[in-house]
Amino acid sequence: MMYEGQAISLQVVEPGIAELVFDVQGASVNSLTSAVFDELQAAVQQLRSAQGIDGLLLRSAKPNFIVGADIPELAHRSKQGAEALAPWMAGVHDLLCEIESLPLVSVAAVNGLALGGGFEMALAADFRVLASDGKVGLPEVSLGLFPGWGGTVRLSRLIGVEASLNWMLGGRAQNAGAALEQGAVDAVAEPDALHGSALELLRDKIKAGSDLHRVRQRKQAPMLASDALHRELAALDRKLGAKLDPKYPAGPRVLALVLRHITLDFQAALQAEQQGFIELLKSDSAQALVGLFLNDQLLKRKAKNALKQGAGVKQAAVIGAGIMGGGVAFQSASSGTPVLMKDIQPQALELGTATASKLLDRQIQKGRLDEAGKTRVLQAITPTLEYQGFDQVDLVVEAVVENAAIKASVLADVESRLREDAVLTSNTSTISISSLAESLQRPAQFCGMHFFNPVHLMPLVEVIRGRDTSPQTLATTLAYAVAMGKSPIVVNDCPGFLVNRILFPYFNGFNRLLLDGVDFERIDRVMEAFGWPMGPAYLMDVIGLDTCVHADKVMIEGFPERMGHDGVCIVEQLLEADCLGQKNGRGFYEYGVDDSGRRTRVAAPRAQQLIDAAKGPALELSDQDILDRMMIPLCMEAVRCLEDGIADSAAEVDMGLILGLGFPRFRGGALRYIDSLGAADFCQRVERHAACGALYQLTEGLRQRAARSQSFF
Repeated sequence: MMYEGQAISLQVVEPGIAELVFDVQGASVNSLTSAVFDELQAAVQQLRSAQGIDGLLLRSAKPNFIVGADIPELAHRSKQGAEALAPWMAGVHDLLCEIESLPLVSVAAVNGLALGGGFEMALAADFRVLASDGKVGLPEVSLGLFPGWGGTVRLSRLIGVEASLNWMLGGRAQNAGAALEQGAVDAVAEPDALHGSALELLRDKIKAGSDLHRVRQRKQAPMLASDALHRELAALDRKLGAKLDPKYPAGPRVLALVLRHITLDFQAALQAEQQGFIELLKSDSAQALVGLFLNDQLLKRKAKNALKQGAGVKQAAVIGAGIMGGGVAFQSASSGTPVLMKDIQPQALELGTATASKLLDRQIQKGRLDEAGKTRVLQAITPTLEYQGFDQVDLVVEAVVENAAIKASVLADVESRLREDAVLTSNTSTISISSLAESLQRPAQFCGMHFFNPVHLMPLVEVIRGRDTSPQTLATTLAYAVAMGKSPIVVNDCPGFLVNRILFPYFNGFNRLLLDGVDFERIDRVMEAFGWPMGPAYLMDVIGLDTCVHADKVMIEGFPERMGHDGVCIVEQLLEADCLGQKNGRGFYEYGVDDSGRRTRVAAPRAQQLIDAAKGPALELSDQDILDRMMIPLCMEAVRCLEDGIADSAAEVDMGLILGLGFPRFRGGALRYIDSLGAADFCQRVERHAACGALYQLTEGLRQRAARSQSFF
């Protein structure tokens, strides 16, 4: 053994050939940390001083090669200044260049996944052999970054500018066939033969006396500058740049970087990449997207623990075959858990089954499913008007009308039909779980399971802990949500729970702006420019104005000191005028279809009439004023939810908003947004608008956080 550490080992496997093995102890995957790089540096030093070594094989002892950089360490380093980041980045670059310049032939045997820094490690080798079921790629754009360890340089010179940019801008892992065809790998082998094939390639290259300078120039030589090349790169800039969203700067930045450094010499190109990576790592967008990755990992860890603690759900049931109940039944059956779908109306059952059939047909059209798969899913949904079979059900989702008395009655009736160990849940968006539990004999086995509409598209499920809900009930419900492919978050009981409690102060802020004479189309434009997928007026139309009014009343009842309206509530007036939003084509906007069949949306005259009759003297407000007056109520309620213990962590508060509301991903969530501004700056904004009411008041906790310069993350 030439070297052995906790992540790296190096030994001679046959005369003239050494093998460097990545195997991070105590971890299921290999990722690249500073400790791994330290060991790699020590192993390379041993190689440098060794005699008689003509070839080096790099491989992994785990199911995947290397999955990339260690993201928690990256997040920690992002808080450092450029003066600390620069030598760290330079050290990694120097190490990969040292591997690349070893006076011997090197081959990387890539199994499973080689992503990000893992693929950059493989690119440092002279040749790459990829398992036929393996994948390679540079997905850093999903973290608001671009490759920072030589990937933008080596790959662009190895497979061409446009091909490499497609890899980096798309962020998708490439399969073995595509990687081989484009020249990113030199050979493909069956998984069981990978090690032998890589060794055979290494022997052949040693025997042939490979010209290492020529081999390495494939990844290092710049393109020669010319007018023709300039025109070609300019055309590529226009072609690829037109598809990029400037709110996510990693794409535009890597496009500009590669087009600039493709004509620079190798070391100058690496230096340009390092500098650009450090700048991007410090950006708000990267901080937010890296933070989201870590938040998502937190949710996955919690879900994994739930899978260990909760009972498996082999048979589920849904009460109510409406939009939500039918959606839950479809999602359950699609993910492999058979479900009884009960309703008291045959027409509702027919509609629920027809809706599932349409969704499956769309999957068939997209090539994601075949007719046999559709049949299997539909056979897993059993429509019923009776309670037959409910004694075999492990978990029930009640999804009847959002009325406390009706839900309590239905839940009590359902409970009497279930086994004593079955879990009962309610898909309520606002009604207190502890209150609903008062009608039950086994409140410990009851919790909330709030899905978001449309169920098959929205990833979030709020699992609401009632006053008496047992840990086992929560764990089983979480396990069921995960089995359905959802991202569950446990929240404590309160009006609106987490997401709606935070959303409705945002709508309240919108109503106050309307009464101050601000045009609702302008408000929508400002908020969409901020990054929301739709502005508040359009969002309320999509949700349904009747649903908004109902939920608003629940919020006012629960938090009258903050959430009451100072003056007319425009949405209530629209509802009284029979405007439901998209449900009937009339809301803040009027909806229709043009001659070509495309949906149309125009400001509704009736909405403007009601606003004009209710508003006071118009205020002169800037777009920033509008933005602050919309975001302050939302952000302050997010702060209160954390301080009140409605969610366990800032990560879960923000993930709820990202997954349940479509909060702009590149801003990371409400609490991350406060961090990006700085708590002190945000507090000053709140104080400037304090006259707007109780929703625009600071908590003592946030004041203290600002005084201590403390962030949420």
